Amino acid sequence: MAIRKNKSGTWSVDLRLPDGTRVRKRFKTRTDAARFERFTLSRIEQGKPWAASGDSRRLSDLVFEWYALHGINLRDGQRRLSKLSHMVKSLNNPVAASFKAAAFAEYRGKRLSVGISRKTLNNELGYLRAVFNELYSLGVIDYENPLSRVKPLQLQERSLTFLTDCQVNELLDVIRVGTDNPHVYPLTLICLATGCRWSEAESLTAKDVRSGLVTFEGTKSGRVRSVPVSDSLVLLIREHWQVYGPFTGSLSSFRRALKRCSFQLPPGQASHVLRHTFASRFVQSGGNLVALQQILGHSTINMTMRYSHLAPDHLGQAVKLNPVGRILGKLEKQTGIKKP
Repeated sequence: MAIRKNKSGTWSVDLRLPDGTRVRKRFKTRTDAARFERFTLSRIEQGKPWAASGDSRRLSDLVFEWYALHGINLRDGQRRLSKLSHMVKSLNNPVAASFKAAAFAEYRGKRLSVGISRKTLNNELGYLRAVFNELYSLGVIDYENPLSRVKPLQLQERSLTFLTDCQVNELLDVIRVGTDNPHVYPLTLICLATGCRWSEAESLTAKDVRSGLVTFEGTKSGRVRSVPVSDSLVLLIREHWQVYGPFTGSLSSFRRALKRCSFQLPPGQASHVLRHTFASRFVQSGGNLVALQQILGHSTINMTMRYSHLAPDHLGQAVKLNPVGRILGKLEKQTGIKKP
C-alpha cells in the first residue's frame, strides 16, 4: 500500500483491499493521492465495501464523501454541505449511480414553480455537478457526471439599483434615530465608503483598520484587498469599538431600518444596494473601471462592466481613441473635409 510518483509527474496509489482486490488510481497531485488513500482506508475500517460496478451508494453517501475529501477544505464547505443535504432529501435520496438528469430537471421544475429564483437553482446545479466531478476525478466513482449536459437556466439581467444622496441621508437618519443595534450605523458607512459586502465589513478587526486604509480578508474571491478611506472614518470605527466592542451580526437590523425608509428596493437588494451605490458613484464621478474592479474584488472585469453605462462619457472615447479615428482626423486637416 503506497503512493509513488510517476515519471510523467503524476502520482499513483496502489492499494490491496482485505478481500484481495487491487485498486490502482492515478492523480495529478500528491495531495489528491493521499486524500484518496485516507478515504479508502476509512471505508475499510468502517467495514464498507469498495464498490466499483453495481455501486449501491445513495446520493447522500456521495455528498458526505465529497465533503470529507474536498468540501471540508472549502471556505463555504459547511454551507454547501447543508444545501446539498436539503437537495438530496428533496430528490428522495436516489442510488447515485442510477441518478438521471431527467430527475434533476423535474426537481428543478417543481422548485421553479413555487417561486425559487433561477439564480438559486443554477447554484444548486453547480453544487451537485461539483460533487460528481470531484469524486470522479478522485476515483471514488467510476461513472460520468449525470448532470454534465444539463444547461443552467437563462437569467434575465437585472438593473442595478443604487441610492440617491437624499436616500442615503434618509437611510442614515433612520438608522441613527430608530435602530437599537449600535453596529448598524458604522457598518453602513463602511459599505458606502468602500463598496465592500456587508459580511466583509462585519468581519473587520483592529488589525484590518489603520490610518487611511481598510483591509478585507476572507472575501468571496479568497483574495485580500485594501481600500483607502478617510482618517475620519478610521477614527469613527476605532471609537465605536472602544465603546461597543467588535462588530457582530447586524444584517437583520439593517433590513428592518430599510423597511422604515420611504423608498423601496427590488427583492434581494438589501445591503447589496450599498455596494451598488458606491460603485455607481465611483463611475459617475469619472472613476476608472479597472480600479473599481480591484476595489470591489471582482475576479473578472466582466462583473465590473455592469457599471460602465454610468460613466459620464460612456464608450464615447471609442470615437476619438481608435486608430481609424486618428487617421481620419489627419485627413480632415489635410484635405479640409468637414464632418457631415
